[in-house]
Amino acid sequence: MAGDFWLIVAGAATAGFVQGLSGFAFSLVSLSFWAWGLEPQRAAVLATVGGLTGQVLAALAVRRGSRWRTLWPFIAGGLCGIPLGVLLLPHVDLRSFKLLIGSLLVLWCPLMLFSGRLPHFRAGRAADAAVGAVGGLMGPLGGFTGAVPTLWCTLRGMARDEQRAVVQNFNLTMLAVSTAAYVQRGLLTPALYADLGLVAASLTLPALLGMRVYIGISAQAFRQLVLGLLTLSGLALLASAWHAP
Repeated sequence: MAGDFWLIVAGAATAGFVQGLSGFAFSLVSLSFWAWGLEPQRAAVLATVGGLTGQVLAALAVRRGSRWRTLWPFIAGGLCGIPLGVLLLPHVDLRSFKLLIGSLLVLWCPLMLFSGRLPHFRAGRAADAAVGAVGGLMGPLGGFTGAVPTLWCTLRGMARDEQRAVVQNFNLTMLAVSTAAYVQRGLLTPALYADLGLVAASLTLPALLGMRVYIGISAQAFRQLVLGLLTLSGLALLASAWHAP
């Protein structure tokens, strides 16, 4: 339908720009659009594969190495969480889907906005693995692999480059495995191929533009703007879910 076409284009283009500029948040941005009109399973697959496409572009354009000793607990935990997310995906209804996305936006974005004022703390590899498992679980539900690990790395007080390296490599791995899990379970159907092509075409140029703009814009100002807008999107989704018949 024409309405779906433009909804997919708007969500993918906006999310691609944000991901290119910030290095994360494709799913959160795209689903703040797609949760209004697409079925939960369809939107989740598009967000996951779209997020993977954006991460591949980011990995090629913004290379960040990561110490394996820091990264492996996140990866190990994430690989344990993905299968449960795949099992849960077919059972998520539209109202629950909106509640999930809205709650993530409303809880996560203000925390990230004010994270500079939160105390930093030390944690071991078991805690990193647990956070990775939550990120892995949330991957098949819509590609939300980076939300919890990003907040966790911020709370741990990781340096900017180290945090970007952990989150970028974790996201790339988890989204790739989530996509493979979709294929294995038959969730990536031929009926979605046209949508996936549209998502890829819509996000590529905005993502590349976002990477270029990142060089000249204040990261703090952009971060505040995006997180504020996403919080408002989350409130709108929660209101829509609560007032649904």
